[in-house]
Amino acid sequence: MKIFKTLIVGGVTAAALAPAAVLAQGEVKVGFVMFLSGPAASPFGVPAKNAADFVVEELNAGRGPAPYGKPGFGGSKIEMVAIDEAGTTTTVVTEFRNLVQRSNVDLVIGYISSGSCLAIAPVAEELKKLTNFFDCGTPRIFEDGSYKYVFRTSSTATKDSVGAALYVRDMKPGIKSIAGLNQNYAWGQDSWGDFELSMKTLMPSIEVKTSQMPKLFAGQYNAEISALLGTGADVIHSSFWDGDLEALILQASPRGLMDKSMTVLTTGETAMHKLAAQIPDGTVLGARGPFGPYAPDNAYNRWFSKGYEARFQAPPNYASYQMAQAILGVKAAWEKAMAANGGKRPSNEEVGAALENMSFEGPGGQVRMAIGKGHQAIMETAYGMTKRVGGKLTMVNVKRYPAELVNPPEGVKSADWIKSGFKK
Repeated sequence: MKIFKTLIVGGVTAAALAPAAVLAQGEVKVGFVMFLSGPAASPFGVPAKNAADFVVEELNAGRGPAPYGKPGFGGSKIEMVAIDEAGTTTTVVTEFRNLVQRSNVDLVIGYISSGSCLAIAPVAEELKKLTNFFDCGTPRIFEDGSYKYVFRTSSTATKDSVGAALYVRDMKPGIKSIAGLNQNYAWGQDSWGDFELSMKTLMPSIEVKTSQMPKLFAGQYNAEISALLGTGADVIHSSFWDGDLEALILQASPRGLMDKSMTVLTTGETAMHKLAAQIPDGTVLGARGPFGPYAPDNAYNRWFSKGYEARFQAPPNYASYQMAQAILGVKAAWEKAMAANGGKRPSNEEVGAALENMSFEGPGGQVRMAIGKGHQAIMETAYGMTKRVGGKLTMVNVKRYPAELVNPPEGVKSADWIKSGFKK
């Protein structure tokens, strides 16, 4: 069964009806890749696709907040080609090649899975196609490689684990023990590994009671919950997502696990609205950065969050925010390159050169392409605790951690940085 699923919006109808004078300017064909089917579609892929639909439509109409007010990219309408990320890494690579070689996209924005990003990066370099990763978390992309055409305008997962450890230390200074419940694959292993190492660095006397690593999408966690209850750990860390996250909340909450131990859910923001009634007060939720309830009150967030919710009748989650800032980052780089090029349409190389080491503002605040030789973004992060007020789930005791505090410096691998005691 062929996985390639193409949805073209925004540009095609306009192209069919627009006069030749407008078409002469040329559209910018952008390939968007995210999960449109499978377990990651509901929490990440569909919200990201919704964000892309909204932002592209707004930018094409010239309704973006300054300095994003020029229509499209530099006056050229954006044509959106969206495909499904679902499938093996071999399939994902094949579909990337199809985007570039058959659909002839000008650039690509996409990828949620770290496995997808690791597979795509060298192929993007081979094909010399500007590719901006909007979500995948592995720090290995730029810690283990160097690229000219590959960028990531979101922070790595290192920030999530380090930020969680700092929050635990700040909110529970007398902590004596921790435990983990994470999925047994790269994301879960890396998330727990960085959190455990960060806790040991911050509080050397900490005791690790247990690390439970059930199979991905196991769905039933009664045995693991019993093991965690038996340890009496002060803090429980989990990077569960989608159905596993929901199952954990629904199974652990009635048994009192989340009341007896401070529970840190590093991607918990994706479930906070759907399961608001089941999440106990005092649960620590992460949003993979300053997104969702932690987003700043700036013009970009007011434009994005209000517009998104009005269109889709649901608030945007962190995947939506990361997609929005990925598009805005490329737009800023495109127009910077265009200005330096005398107003002419920039090449992939010129856009990439403009995006290197660039800083820009988005719905989540400031984004700085500060590491990975200017190809990897850093941002601040935030954590808070749930509290039901008037029947609505709100976040209290929110703490923000500056980008430099939760991201390694240029040229230093995340694990080495944590082991060094977060030296700069």
